[in-house]
Amino acid sequence: MNAAVIVADNLTKYYGPRLAVDHVSFDVRRNEVMGLLGPNGSGKSTILRILTGYLHPTSGTAQVAGHDVVSDGLAARRRVGYVPEDVPLYTNMRVREFLDFMAQVRGVAKGRMRAAVDRSIERLSLERVGSLMISKLSRGYRQRVAIAQALLGEPGLLILDEPTNGLDPRQIIEVRELIRALSAELSILVTSHILAEIERVAHRVAILLDGKLLSVQSLDGHAPTSRFLVRVPGSTDAVVRGAFAGRAGIEVAEARANDVYLIECPEGAAPVVHALVHAGLRVDSVAPAESRLEDVFLRLTEGAAR
Repeated sequence: MNAAVIVADNLTKYYGPRLAVDHVSFDVRRNEVMGLLGPNGSGKSTILRILTGYLHPTSGTAQVAGHDVVSDGLAARRRVGYVPEDVPLYTNMRVREFLDFMAQVRGVAKGRMRAAVDRSIERLSLERVGSLMISKLSRGYRQRVAIAQALLGEPGLLILDEPTNGLDPRQIIEVRELIRALSAELSILVTSHILAEIERVAHRVAILLDGKLLSVQSLDGHAPTSRFLVRVPGSTDAVVRGAFAGRAGIEVAEARANDVYLIECPEGAAPVVHALVHAGLRVDSVAPAESRLEDVFLRLTEGAAR
């Protein structure tokens, strides 16, 4: 198992009488994308602000790369690149000028500064906009500049708060691909209130509601859809299950109305259809089922105020 880059233990935060984070514990491993998922007001941003040193917890502890965020805060912050939801960019600066400035602020050694800025520009594909004013950039490119500055100084952990908020569909896809690529080099903690975005990039997800940690679920953001709704007309539950006898990895999760079955197969739909047809059954339709994460989230938050 990879060593933990973040270890949060019973994190608790009050704003006056209001409990914002309620004894939350989780970890983030090396080269892992960890999602914090929950509706607005669930405590996601407060947890990030504690981890990045903007807030102190009321109780509990958090460590980044072995450094306590309170008692050894400077060393902890040096290991973190942080991109808040509303990124404070200096829009009257050019992209490279801004990154040069941020490299100085982050304490990058003068002899390494040019190489550090060049590497961030390359990683975020900013070469063609390096001389442009930030005010002239699209929102998608501004997000890239924000992530580029967070990577100056080579942190081991990148924290992204709602990184796709306000982006158009193409920009969302680009940020998603960027997160996947960067996870090969460092750990990433990302928040979102959008289930699909977390499910597509994260290895694990922590589900939050009203400041409480409800569950930590394992995911595989690179896996194909593994749950299918298959209509097998004129069949019975026993016959459909019998078609998969001796076929490892295929499972009938649920029989539904109108001869529809919820079937799980991590290798995709093809083995499911092949097994049914080989058993002499007719397959009318196959469609991806709702995501497993969606099922889990709805079950865990059932009864919460809408």
